[in-house]
Amino acid sequence: MRGFKTIKKQPTQPQSQPQYEVADVLNKLGSKLEDLGLNSWQLRTLFALKKCRTSALGGHIDACDECGVLSISYNSCRNRHCPKCQGRNREDWIQTRETELLPVPYFHVVFTLPEVLNKTALHEPKMLYDILFESAWETLQTFGKNKNLQMGMIAVLHTWGQNLSLHPHLHCIVPGGGVDENGAWKNIKNDGKFLFPVKALSKVFRAKFCEKLKYQLSLKLNENQSENHGNEAETYEKIRQSLWEKPWVVYAKKPFGSPKSVVEYLGRYTHKIAISNGRIRGIDDKTVTFDYKDYRQKGIKKQMVLSHAEFIRRFAMHILPKRFVKIRHYGFLSSTWKRKKLKTLQQNLGVQPKEKPLPKPFQPKCSCCKTGNLVTIAMFDLRGPPQWFLEMSQSQPTPKK
Repeated sequence: MRGFKTIKKQPTQPQSQPQYEVADVLNKLGSKLEDLGLNSWQLRTLFALKKCRTSALGGHIDACDECGVLSISYNSCRNRHCPKCQGRNREDWIQTRETELLPVPYFHVVFTLPEVLNKTALHEPKMLYDILFESAWETLQTFGKNKNLQMGMIAVLHTWGQNLSLHPHLHCIVPGGGVDENGAWKNIKNDGKFLFPVKALSKVFRAKFCEKLKYQLSLKLNENQSENHGNEAETYEKIRQSLWEKPWVVYAKKPFGSPKSVVEYLGRYTHKIAISNGRIRGIDDKTVTFDYKDYRQKGIKKQMVLSHAEFIRRFAMHILPKRFVKIRHYGFLSSTWKRKKLKTLQQNLGVQPKEKPLPKPFQPKCSCCKTGNLVTIAMFDLRGPPQWFLEMSQSQPTPKK
């Protein structure tokens, strides 16, 4: 390694980085954040996002192994709701899924909950979202069993609409067939261009969901009554008519062009959050302006202006309960099944099984020479960089642009 020199990072962000961030809104809101009526887990998450990549989380000093430049990087919060911390998780997930692909048609199926359940989603999110996962999978299982097939499914929970409203739905990747009792693969249809009738899927999904919801709400009601909380729990009878008066939305897209495109497509959904920093167009002392697509008008791009408090209130609705699993694998795509039988199924379908890739160490490139790798040589906490680095920084002139 050549002689060290320090480089002071400019306060302006590179053009590839968003100009505004969710953290900026949190900073504008300040202590008023605690007046929004959020629970302790939501507040804890928002405080983590606020501190992400700032001196509050400490950082590390990196040296380029090519040009010797020293630079500071602040630590990430690594929270799954953070707009700045999803890239590496997404890439790792995609690489793992690529080793599990089969040469069969895949479909994108979306199960959506009606708006009448939004109140329940706010007060009992874990209960409602668990029921959503269970009902979607049992619906596909029912149709698969009619053909004596074990189905498979990867499901990803999203809870938001484009304008940050509450809109719980599951994005599911479903292979267009299943495994029979002998472990052999069979397509649902010979041409692989059709899964199941969406109207029939919708009716079965609604029936299964409502049955589970009725049971769970009755348990909640009994718990509240036994604890002398009165009739506070939302009873099924209050919303039963609204649940059944309109058809539920189940949407199935045409099969993908190739198995690999399936994983790349689903990768867009797996580690998405309610809003990316790139969609925020402006923040002033009172409001936030952001882009959204209005799907009621064929996806026309529009802008919405919200107060700081309302923007964060909407964002916080999509903070999932602690340890809630939002990506789930079912049937022959479950971990247990894949561990025992996936390689055999791939071989029977003429696919050479691939080993799962080893996790690649994160090796950022030097922003100065663009070719060298950054190597961490020192770490520091919220008290700031060590004295030797500060002294070295002060003795070096600021590089000219």
